[in-house]
Amino acid sequence: MSSDFASASTNSVPLEAYNFYRALTRTALNPQAERSETEPNFGGSLLYVGELDAHGSAMVIAGNVSGCATLAATADLAAQKQAIRDGTVDFVVTSLDEALRILKNEIRKRATVAVCVGLAPSAVEREMLERGVLPDLVFAGLPNEHRVLPKFGFDAHEIQLPEQDSNQACLEWRVAQGAGRWMANLDAIALECLRLDSYVHRWIRLAPRYCGRGAQGQRALCCEPELAARIVEGFEAAIRGRVIGTEVSGSLSIGGETKMFWLSPAGAA
Repeated sequence: MSSDFASASTNSVPLEAYNFYRALTRTALNPQAERSETEPNFGGSLLYVGELDAHGSAMVIAGNVSGCATLAATADLAAQKQAIRDGTVDFVVTSLDEALRILKNEIRKRATVAVCVGLAPSAVEREMLERGVLPDLVFAGLPNEHRVLPKFGFDAHEIQLPEQDSNQACLEWRVAQGAGRWMANLDAIALECLRLDSYVHRWIRLAPRYCGRGAQGQRALCCEPELAARIVEGFEAAIRGRVIGTEVSGSLSIGGETKMFWLSPAGAA
């Protein structure tokens, strides 16, 4: 088995979506509940994302994994089509009225759904205020790119990506081929190392459904550095024991430094 590390920088949709997922659950729930045996579930909650750009799409993914009923908007036809292809949104409609019919029905059932209105967010927001549509959760953007939002009311929780915690490690991994065959084994290794974190369990179980076909062989999460290192060691052991029969690559970021790794079964003893 060959194992190599190199320094690099990384940026990915799954990792950004994971960080939004953690920001969402930490904003609206007691942070101490993260060690609970019960997974977070926002069924029955309305999340308003606004513009369905790259960051908005990542927030929709986070909402889907959390169980929200999510509303987004964009007049960009290419973004609408991409969101449907990736499975990020379930419906693209032409009016807020159509969106609300879908959302109200799914909220009653406490079911997960994502709807995009094919209009500019400003037009959708004006109509939301006129009709008294009050989301429970609102995407406020990045720390240095705060979105201009209408005042939806005091009960709306604003979701904003926090600054990266220097005490946390961000880990991504992917397989060279055979995602359907090998990713479940890698997921099991990661989940065993993180067995007390029900939030991560929900993320790994549901995120592949919403991150697009290109992300089926890729995962991303953040955790304590010791646990991240243990996960990578578990991958190495699995390749050495021929449990994994394809190359596993990825990145491990701690304290602003990112290292790439490649774990290959070639020549494994």
